[in-house]
Amino acid sequence: MKRGKVLILTAPSGTGKTTLAKMLLKEFPQIKFSVSATTRPPREGEKHGESYYFISKEEFSQHITNDDFLEFEEFYNGSMYGTLKSQVEQELNSGYFILLDVEVKGASNVKRHFASECLSIFVQPPSLEALEQRLRNRGSESEATMKLRLDRARMEMEYSSSFDAVVINDDLEQAYIDLKSIVEPYLHSN
Repeated sequence: MKRGKVLILTAPSGTGKTTLAKMLLKEFPQIKFSVSATTRPPREGEKHGESYYFISKEEFSQHITNDDFLEFEEFYNGSMYGTLKSQVEQELNSGYFILLDVEVKGASNVKRHFASECLSIFVQPPSLEALEQRLRNRGSESEATMKLRLDRARMEMEYSSSFDAVVINDDLEQAYIDLKSIVEPYLHSN
């Protein structure tokens, strides 16, 4: 069996990355979503090993010490997220293409680790104003977290040129067509 490869999808929060990832996963059974580890508690309906690997801060710290993560980050609320090398390697060795939904700096670490076995795609909003409107429409952000997310989005968008491809999500259907036109040839290059 041929070893799989890595697909990285990165975008500022609210850009539609998760929706696009779900569309790819539905259409291409050879792509498997990478399950991250997190220190935050499970939300309703989330399952350990499916949604995330829910672990304690102590376990997470031990994984950092052991260099077990491809990438990890601490977010606004103190929750930590990371991608375990062992999980990704296991799926790659089973022949799957592994889809990682990670932030910009984590994407750089994963890209460095996998080099030619990796395709990185940055999903960009049409503008910061459009992104702000999408976040406001969610209705889940306080003004403080809105400012944090927009500041972070500005920073993340500065890194878009370091990715293999950029997809602008102004219209979801067109963004998916664009994404698919990048991913499909990569899946057949194995």
